[in-house]
Amino acid sequence: MRIRKEGHIVIPISFLVVGLLYWALISLWDNLIYHGLLAAVGIVFLILVVRFFRDPVRECPMKEGVVYAPADGKVVVIEETTESEYLKEKRIQVSIFMSPLNVHVNRSPLEGVVDYFKYHKGKYLVAWHPKSSTDNERTTTVIEATNGTKILLRQIAGAVARRIFFYPKEGESLKPGETFGFIRFGSRVDVFLPTNAEVLVKIGDKPVGGITELARLK
Repeated sequence: MRIRKEGHIVIPISFLVVGLLYWALISLWDNLIYHGLLAAVGIVFLILVVRFFRDPVRECPMKEGVVYAPADGKVVVIEETTESEYLKEKRIQVSIFMSPLNVHVNRSPLEGVVDYFKYHKGKYLVAWHPKSSTDNERTTTVIEATNGTKILLRQIAGAVARRIFFYPKEGESLKPGETFGFIRFGSRVDVFLPTNAEVLVKIGDKPVGGITELARLK
């Protein structure tokens, strides 16, 4: 299992903190049962921390005209809305909420070139809040497909997630399923599709980033 570089500092610090806490707490209780319970809690916590930064290897099917899920998680929004930052037109918004247990690697939904990128400071509302898409800390990325269609992606920090990573720069090319970012500790990704796109998921579905077909362009 690969571990994302974003965890190369967090993971060792977590092991150090848990080790110090365990050492301090067992000195207070001379009881093997308490020692075992503390050790079990610490091990479970560290396993969760390591799992959070996992980066599974995936082979995107790369079908022409298909928009793939940019993240693992749960589909919480499918609605027509007006995208006012860049596209300034009606779009179909599909939002995927990522819990702390999901893989948090963000992947390109299609082949194309990064046409626009902007980071926005903001609040830290829970990621499923209706206003999180416009009020929270977030990034906006537009990928122009080979046929000229533009897909807008928005990485959104949640109440716990307070660090968003985005790697490519404007003008760089992306392939379907290629990693383009990472969000720490629970968050959301919005995808703004053309209004004539055929949405292939429904509310409550649990897509797999870079594998699940989110929509088909017409």
